[in-house]
Amino acid sequence: MLTHPTMEKLKTLRLHGMVKSFEEQLSSVDYDDMDFKERLGLLIDRELTEQENRRLTSRLKQAKLRQTASMENIDYRQKRGLDKSLMKNLSGCRWIKERLNILLTGPCGVGKSFIACALGHKACLEGYKVFYCRSSRLFENLALARGDGRYSKIMNSLAKTDLLIIDDWGLSILTDRERRDMLEVLEDRHQRRSTIITSQLPLEHWHEAIGNPTLADAILDRLIHNAHKIRLKGISMRKVTSKKYESNT
Repeated sequence: MLTHPTMEKLKTLRLHGMVKSFEEQLSSVDYDDMDFKERLGLLIDRELTEQENRRLTSRLKQAKLRQTASMENIDYRQKRGLDKSLMKNLSGCRWIKERLNILLTGPCGVGKSFIACALGHKACLEGYKVFYCRSSRLFENLALARGDGRYSKIMNSLAKTDLLIIDDWGLSILTDRERRDMLEVLEDRHQRRSTIITSQLPLEHWHEAIGNPTLADAILDRLIHNAHKIRLKGISMRKVTSKKYESNT
């Protein structure tokens, strides 16, 4: 059997999973009693697994999630108004298929960003394209892109992203340009893609944080009416973690 040429051809075709599985089959007697179909099936299964792992790695890299978070690591022991049954439902990602939004509000440190990143991580696992950004950085990047000709390209990319996470929104009143950028982003995504927004501001104060009543109405109309609203409360999770650390030292 011309093993080396076969290996090289698989590598040329970038079938690296099949290469690894083929090497394992050649080096172990455990496969000797298997027929051709069984061994071929193992090669194909390994290749599919390798390709999906590579795609997942790529999706996570492109998502740029702020925190390493997962749905399994969400802490439900602290009383912060987090509905476990709702989170279980959201973990199925059906809300992304239905083009719904999630609005996470609550005081500083209560875990909004972690939950948003956990939902983003689960979306990546399910094959969705995700992108995370802080609101201030989003507006800065759009302002720079407008100056160097990349504005349309970035807006098109945001429009095609299955799940856009905008973190720390509403820390200051939006400028006119930021209001219009926000409306453009949301208009492109309305009923087409899903968006998560986290904010320290309660929802009832978002209108005044946007600044312009007319644009505020338009922005909130595209956000609120088709959204899951999660209002967190309680003490900072950083304090909880700090106390646990102190008690263990």
